[in-house]
Amino acid sequence: MTTVRNCPQAISYLHGASAEPLLGLTVGQLFDQTVARHGDADALVVPHQGLRWTWSQLGAEVDRMAAGLLALGLEPGDRIGIWAPNMAEWVVTQFATAKAGLILVNVNPAYRLPELEFALNQVEARALITVPRFKTSDYTAMLEELLPELRNATPGELHAERIPSLRWVIRLGEDRSPGTVTWGDVQGRGDAAAREQVAELADMLQFDDPINIQFTSGTTGRPKAATLSHHNIVNNAWFTGLQMKLTHEDRMCIPVPMYHCFGMVLGTLCCVAHGATMVFASAGFDAGATLEAIQDKRCTVLHGVPTMFIAALDEPDFAEFDLTSLRTGIMAGAPCPAELMKRVMGEMHLTEITIAYGMTETGPVSTQTSVDDPVERRVETVGRVLPHTEIKIVNAEGRIVQRGEPGELLTRGYCVMPKYWNDPDRTAKAIDEARWIASGDVAVVDDAGYFQIVGRIKDMLIRGGENIFPREIEDFLYTHPKIEQAEVIGVPDPKYGEEICAWIKLREGEETTDDEIRNFCKGQIAHFKIPKIIRFVDEFPMTITGKVQKFVMREQMASELAGKPAAE
Repeated sequence: MTTVRNCPQAISYLHGASAEPLLGLTVGQLFDQTVARHGDADALVVPHQGLRWTWSQLGAEVDRMAAGLLALGLEPGDRIGIWAPNMAEWVVTQFATAKAGLILVNVNPAYRLPELEFALNQVEARALITVPRFKTSDYTAMLEELLPELRNATPGELHAERIPSLRWVIRLGEDRSPGTVTWGDVQGRGDAAAREQVAELADMLQFDDPINIQFTSGTTGRPKAATLSHHNIVNNAWFTGLQMKLTHEDRMCIPVPMYHCFGMVLGTLCCVAHGATMVFASAGFDAGATLEAIQDKRCTVLHGVPTMFIAALDEPDFAEFDLTSLRTGIMAGAPCPAELMKRVMGEMHLTEITIAYGMTETGPVSTQTSVDDPVERRVETVGRVLPHTEIKIVNAEGRIVQRGEPGELLTRGYCVMPKYWNDPDRTAKAIDEARWIASGDVAVVDDAGYFQIVGRIKDMLIRGGENIFPREIEDFLYTHPKIEQAEVIGVPDPKYGEEICAWIKLREGEETTDDEIRNFCKGQIAHFKIPKIIRFVDEFPMTITGKVQKFVMREQMASELAGKPAAE
């Protein structure tokens, strides 16, 4: 049971006190406990690979890979990247590296060569696991360009000018290419000595050790290598699962990408923490495959960012799928409109769906709704502070504001990352001396301890001296029966400094006009919040995780309004 401690002065500071203790376990210890407890039950189901493993089978695969990685000469603390989509090998790698004490580096499948080069050099990676190709990306060709030395290298003895630390490239699949080893080769190297080393490490590794590095988006500069410990992610997975009342009888569909915290902490690690079955519908998100997996595998849990749920609801044959097995899940990763939540609860049978809020640097969740919360709370808020976590909301001067007043949300507790890897300056800027980390989000909290995210500080626009947060306008536009998705930005204006621009995607088969949208707004929201510029679009610029890239929208609109061609 969690008790939110309210400060008597009614200031915006909350502490998630709980009778449920933190887990003092490494990722490997948590995994081994679940294998021992649920050995014959389904652990991992991957239809697109034709694969279904019990916990015992998954445990055997993980142990073989952990031993094989150590047999390569990799040592605890070494960094190993994985550049691959959602597949069984990703899950095996996640837990094998944890048991071997290797720090797993999540590489975005959408990365191009400059981003890959930066990421691997930033963490001084010694090994990289990769698929030959995914969608339109030919990873093998890219690596040959980045690492021309690979063609003539003996596996394990790579010395590349552009990535000096890299020694091993491990290729998924059975085909071989020069200078690399295959996944099967590595698993086959795990001899008795390596297996004994894995067993010894179980008690030697500490839960405060770093175990995972994830790169932030880097839209305002080079990406930051958020470094997470066993303690960060094990406990975040445990407590987010409790909010959903997850058990070993649940089956979780995981369409969110594994390189992101949403996939590998709230998805697979959460399943491990509670013994639930993991289901990958497809290598990359596919709405139809997701609906099919839910139906065929009788999934009870579904995770996704808002755009994924929109895509599922918009599938032409959506009504033909039997989704009655669904119960709960998490919508997160971007603002979750109330109208969308209502549709998901009603049309997808996700009556106990939750909203989670946080950031990569907090492992990732700091607030979440619960299946026991009233519907209006689960639709209109991002929940309350999680157990053993503190949150405060401060003004521009860093002072805590009163309840109901907006300010920047800061988090402190077990979930806060230790550091950005090899980046002490940005670590010091991100985490203050008291271990608070700032979110960049503007929030308010009510007297019952429920948080609402009003908007991003960087997305706030100022029109004629009025501070306006796009989220409020977006939420209102979602109530229009013809609108499927709305995104609001500020654009340059000579009179007001900034003017409001709305990009709107209509529901299938619907038509409307700028004037109809503005008339819908009149008398319902303040006149200065009514969009002056409206663009009807078929799609939005997106990240691979489904987040709308508002900076791209702003650049396009600024170019358009200035009469210049938009940058490609």
